[in-house]
Amino acid sequence: MCKKFYISTAIAYTSGKPHIGNTYEVVLADAIARYKRLKGYDVYFQTGTDEHGEKIEIKAREKGITPKEFVDEISTEIKSIWDIMNTSYDKFVRTTNDNHEKVVQHIFKKMYDKGDIYKGEYRGLYCTPCESFWTESQLIDGKCPDCGRDVKEAVEEAYFFKLSKYQKKLEEYIESHPDFIQPVSRKNEMLNNFIKPGLQDLCVSRTSFTWGIPVDFDEGHIVYVWLDALTNYITNIGYDVDNVSDNFKKYWPADLHLIGKDIIRFHSIYWPCFLWSLDLEIPKKVFGHPWLLMNNDKMSKSKGNVLYADTLVEEFGVDAVRYYLLHEIPFADDGNITRELLIERINSDLANILGNLVNRTISMGHKYFDGNITNKHKSDSIDEAYILQINELNKKVEDKMDNLEVSDSISEIFNVLRSSNKYIDDTTPWILARDDNKKDRLENVLYNLLEGIRVCSSLLVPFMPETAQNIKNQLNNYDNSLEYNDSNIYKLSDCMPLFMRIDVNKK
Repeated sequence: MCKKFYISTAIAYTSGKPHIGNTYEVVLADAIARYKRLKGYDVYFQTGTDEHGEKIEIKAREKGITPKEFVDEISTEIKSIWDIMNTSYDKFVRTTNDNHEKVVQHIFKKMYDKGDIYKGEYRGLYCTPCESFWTESQLIDGKCPDCGRDVKEAVEEAYFFKLSKYQKKLEEYIESHPDFIQPVSRKNEMLNNFIKPGLQDLCVSRTSFTWGIPVDFDEGHIVYVWLDALTNYITNIGYDVDNVSDNFKKYWPADLHLIGKDIIRFHSIYWPCFLWSLDLEIPKKVFGHPWLLMNNDKMSKSKGNVLYADTLVEEFGVDAVRYYLLHEIPFADDGNITRELLIERINSDLANILGNLVNRTISMGHKYFDGNITNKHKSDSIDEAYILQINELNKKVEDKMDNLEVSDSISEIFNVLRSSNKYIDDTTPWILARDDNKKDRLENVLYNLLEGIRVCSSLLVPFMPETAQNIKNQLNNYDNSLEYNDSNIYKLSDCMPLFMRIDVNKK
């Protein structure tokens, strides 16, 4: 029986069309999910949309439509972009789903009956865009510490969750499980800035607007958006308070919640405490990924510095955009994107290193052997280091992916692709081809190159699935083993360019 792996993204808020920075998260999650499938895991990959809250109600009113009509439109657009990016999610969830709403009501009542939720009055400062309450001391220059926008005073009757009850347990858990919050800088931030200074009880219902899940035992209250949104990770795999499905038992706890660094507080503080209140295990890991910046500035429609995934894919192709997102954003530091940087990376890595290697090798295979190549075992000392590098690649990629160092994983593959191009220069096949006595040696050189390309293409599947399949089709070889195989047979298909160089001046 294969090992399970449950990965989720945060569910995207349906306030508007997601930009390329928002899209990065689902592409990153997809690469991890595809890699785990490649390694034989039973993967469940969940994403979707978060559809309640005051901000939605306001935006719908401005457009003169109902909140449900508004979120239907935006959720469809978000799902379309996730599909354009070729993401292999197993379920796209919506928090307006009838079953989710029903189970959230059951969860709220169970917490209330347990004494973890109580009724009171909220007096404080509220940021509508972030759906977050703040104290005066938490504000930065009088504004929301998350988004920098204005906050407003709020006074209303509300239910509260006893976050303070779980403070010591949470603190001890995080300190005894150093991998729970990644990267370590986020863990330290949560502990030192939020948990150790003291957790305040959390407002979990609202009465000042209506677009949300009703608290079914107290008319006028709706469930605060974070309790509604976070529980999507369990309601959509078969959890209910009095009945849990076999599917839930199979996949929970989640192995990885992949979320933006700006919402790690909700996932690493609120969410574990909610789960403990329900007597459930907490997720194994929460990874707060960095942001993708535009010209080293945070993307914002108001600043006019926003790029959209569908536009970039139409211009450059899906795998070129996926490659840039996955390779150019470091493990813990913000990445940067401009059209110029994207073009530069397409030309240098995808056209020059990868595309040129595949094109040269397959062209020589057709030119010298009519596309039919086997291993003639005419090796030279230069082959040993090259084959060793091919055989070490799988473990190197695995080590990086296990640490969620996706960018470095791709770099390891491209190191072998660079070595393959160097191997061509060092073995000079065009010179070997002039000597009939060296025909077997020439065939052996091309065989080694084809094996290097085959292994690299198999490991590129999680990151550039269409390109990897295209390479396999040109090799006409579908051996997915991740080490050098000395007994393959190649009957090469026609050679087709993978990526064309882009004229920077024309673009």
